[in-house]
Amino acid sequence: MTRALMIQGTGSDVGKSLIVAGLARLFASRGLRVRPFKPQNMSNNAAVTADGGEIGRAQALQARAAGVAPSVHMNPVLLKPQSEVGAQVVVQGRMLATVKARDYQAWKPRLMQSVLDSFARLRSEADLVLVEGAGSASEVNLRAGDIANMGFARASGTPVVLVGDIDRGGVIASLVGTKAVIDPEDAAMVRGFLVNRFRGDPSLFAEGMGRIAEATGWPALGLIPHLAEAARLPAEDVLGLAGSAPGGSSGRVRVAVPVLPRIANFDDLDPLRAEPGIEVVLVRSG
Repeated sequence: MTRALMIQGTGSDVGKSLIVAGLARLFASRGLRVRPFKPQNMSNNAAVTADGGEIGRAQALQARAAGVAPSVHMNPVLLKPQSEVGAQVVVQGRMLATVKARDYQAWKPRLMQSVLDSFARLRSEADLVLVEGAGSASEVNLRAGDIANMGFARASGTPVVLVGDIDRGGVIASLVGTKAVIDPEDAAMVRGFLVNRFRGDPSLFAEGMGRIAEATGWPALGLIPHLAEAARLPAEDVLGLAGSAPGGSSGRVRVAVPVLPRIANFDDLDPLRAEPGIEVVLVRSG
């Protein structure tokens, strides 16, 4: 029987995408047929599959890590923000409509069937499906009709590992707080937690890991060191871009890129960033 594991986070940009990519490469290297999956993604940084469909850039990276071609079923629902309150809805690679955020809440229950259909397709061709959640698992105000996190986990029976990011601070509170606010039935789906982006001597946080495990009842599965090289991988959205480093500092040609709130397909700039003699500078407001 095909197994599945879902990586959810205490917030956005805690490292879910890279952890799924790393696990995909690890298990593929061991001879397993691995497929990445993200039920719902929000990103203007889309990748194009061989049949012309659109999926999130992170799922294309994860497919590459797994050694397989990207498929629209790896990200069946892609939201491409058009404004502060509206987005294009791309379903199984094709744009379906443009909706406002408030209206989208009513759309989610009917999109669940497309999500589960795509998930079943991937399970039929894999030994292991690695699922990535979206945003925060603790957004209980969005729990009704959820297709991205615990709603999907419960509907598909997929166990969850919860990831917190120690680099941004407050990781103990974010993990313990997640347990405090989610429903007991959702909390029961969590099999353990990971703390990501730790810098320094891991023994210094042993007590912290123990405190989280004691307060949540979830086993501590690991403390993941900070990986500076991750900045070289394509960023999925503006959050990732804001934390990326500029290109070489001694370029003969400087390319200045204004970072707009809904900047799209900015990974097209990556070849410039890798080119000797070119410096790419990200220019933010102000």
